[in-house]
Amino acid sequence: MEVLSSRILLRPSDPERSRHFYGDVLGLAVYREFGPPESPGVVFFLGQGFLEVSGSSNGQADGPVQIWLQVRDVRSEHERLLERGAVVTREPRQEPWGLIEMWIEDPDGVPIVLVEIPDDHPLRRDTR
Repeated sequence: MEVLSSRILLRPSDPERSRHFYGDVLGLAVYREFGPPESPGVVFFLGQGFLEVSGSSNGQADGPVQIWLQVRDVRSEHERLLERGAVVTREPRQEPWGLIEMWIEDPDGVPIVLVEIPDDHPLRRDTR
């Protein structure tokens, strides 16, 4: 299989609330919007992939979905996200495998892990 692009699709129980969370709380940049102006589908940039928030799940989010996001500094994201009202389900900590991780959730309870790869970790290739 040759994957040319990828996207995570979410069908939230409250599309407006989820668009606000991903766009305003997390601060993801918008790649494109589509559909009716009163309830658009939104595709956000997600590193080298995309996150599409569109449609509705009619009360309960589809699952099981988990989102993994690598960031440069988990602890600064922790502070920023707390200030914006994000639900932190696990505080930042260094895991036995060496990554620094923090867990949050979206308005429908979708787990999102924020991961920092320390400078001395074997996964680190680009030390910027």
